Amino acid sequence: MRLTRVFVDAPLGSGSIVDLPVETGAHLAQVLRVRSGDELVLFNGDGRDFNGVVASVRGKHVTAEIGAAHPVDTESRIAITLVQCLPRGEKMDLVVQKATELGVARIVPVISQRSVVRLDERQALSKQNHWQAVAVSACEQCGRARLPTIDRPVQLLSYLGQLARASHPRWVLEPQTAAGTPPRRALAAAEIAIGPEGGFVSDELEAFGLAQFSPLGLGPRVLRTETAAIAALVWLQTLFGDMS
Repeated sequence: MRLTRVFVDAPLGSGSIVDLPVETGAHLAQVLRVRSGDELVLFNGDGRDFNGVVASVRGKHVTAEIGAAHPVDTESRIAITLVQCLPRGEKMDLVVQKATELGVARIVPVISQRSVVRLDERQALSKQNHWQAVAVSACEQCGRARLPTIDRPVQLLSYLGQLARASHPRWVLEPQTAAGTPPRRALAAAEIAIGPEGGFVSDELEAFGLAQFSPLGLGPRVLRTETAAIAALVWLQTLFGDMS
């Protein structure tokens, strides 16, 4: 039986007792009905899993005894940065979840001219924290022992303007564009940008060109922004990553 994996944002050491986060403890105690002596797997994002045993359950408060550590090799061989224009509703949660499962290293949420979502500084920080929690949950499920980086949302042109000269391929998705010609070499890193529901405007596409992004199409159909993100990551992992 597969053991429950739990993220703990704290140093972990074999033989020590750790208090699990309250929300995690509530889920374990009230939903999964764990009891003292039940086995768990703990991780803190350093690339290792730790064997664990529930030490105590008191309401929503759960402690675990940490056992032996072992390295986990589930990271993609290619460091992918996903530049994702913010979609409306809860679609960004889906993008973060699936991108994490597909091995992305970094997600940069951006706001473009046609983005419906607008955020002030407080809202941007709140969203960043929320998406980080979504990524944590996805890592717990998919077996990753390192968390992807989730940036705070920024304006698209501001992000493109501060990029250094590319040392790796960069692509921007454009509907009905011919499929890009992939480089004939292994890639250590890549960056791919996904537009909003209405697509990028001409000024933004020009800025992408100046930042060394090449246009990329993914077939003759127009994909929704969340579908495009998933399809693009599968494309990259199939050609260069661990789906090949």
